[in-house]
Amino acid sequence: MGFPAGYLGVCLFFVLSGFLITRILLQAKHKDDQKGVSHTASIKRFFIRRTIRIFPLYYLTLLFLYLADVPPIREKILWLISYSANIYMALNATWLGSSDHLWSLAVEEQFYLFFPFLIFFLPFTRLSRLFPALVVFSVALRAYFFYTNASWIVPYVLVFTCLDAFGLGAWLAWLQWTKNQQAEKIFSSVYTLLISLLVYIGLLLFEKNSQLEPHNELIVIWLRLFESILSVSLIGYVSWGIPKKSTSFASILEKFLLFPLFVYIGKVSYGIYIFHNFVYNTYHTPASHPTARLLGHIHQALPWFQSSWLFSFVLFYAITLLLASVSWYLFEKPINRWKDKFNYE
Repeated sequence: MGFPAGYLGVCLFFVLSGFLITRILLQAKHKDDQKGVSHTASIKRFFIRRTIRIFPLYYLTLLFLYLADVPPIREKILWLISYSANIYMALNATWLGSSDHLWSLAVEEQFYLFFPFLIFFLPFTRLSRLFPALVVFSVALRAYFFYTNASWIVPYVLVFTCLDAFGLGAWLAWLQWTKNQQAEKIFSSVYTLLISLLVYIGLLLFEKNSQLEPHNELIVIWLRLFESILSVSLIGYVSWGIPKKSTSFASILEKFLLFPLFVYIGKVSYGIYIFHNFVYNTYHTPASHPTARLLGHIHQALPWFQSSWLFSFVLFYAITLLLASVSWYLFEKPINRWKDKFNYE
């Protein structure tokens, strides 16, 4: 596509996760403090609700792939069932074939192991220092790996090198909770979003024209930070700019985001994430794979589609969306109802 869309998408996922999870945790912490009770029950609810949402589809998919002997599931099953795919990648400086996208879910799960405890057990006054510290630590750690000649995969996939994304998302939730009016002034302005976008584009253009090696200092150390800033600006604009209808652009963006198809895609997005790499991957899918064979048959019947990447994209996306829809209605949605038994009080 000419720019690192995949990198940006993963980073936006981490920032959004940090924002939403922190907002949930801050609300639960505040209610506990008001009642004068410990945070034990809230922590249990958090982990139960996350487990109900994430584990069932993940492990069902792994079971199916294991029984079908889809490589490299059987060979790497212990890494996958323990949400350690990213650690395997970092230790071996390699990917995991059709399951390599699961590294980002591993990062998410590892983030859950410590972050809720920081929110619940640090005083509110200390939290304002926590989030910038996460950002600085993460960037410094990526710099350490880069300057010690580690593979670029290492600082890309480890949870502690992704903390600037989570930390900036969490910082945005903190601003919404403690300084909402100040945050509204900053993020309801379309200029904040525009400036962050221009800075991000500027970094990409500078890197592209500098003729550096593919995984250079700008990409390894700084790209995720600028992606995170752009993501925070976008989430902030959606949170404050759209409700305020600050510009005509806000109204256009609202209609875009509320378009029924996009809302539906959001609903089934976890299934899309889980399935998409197994449906088709340019680098890993063999010619014998069912979807690759289907595409081959279509090309034989309709040869004018052979040179159309758009047709291939639409075909594989439609298959992925169909699988995610079936998963949502027959499996995920019924299980998700169990979360209602563990609402935050």
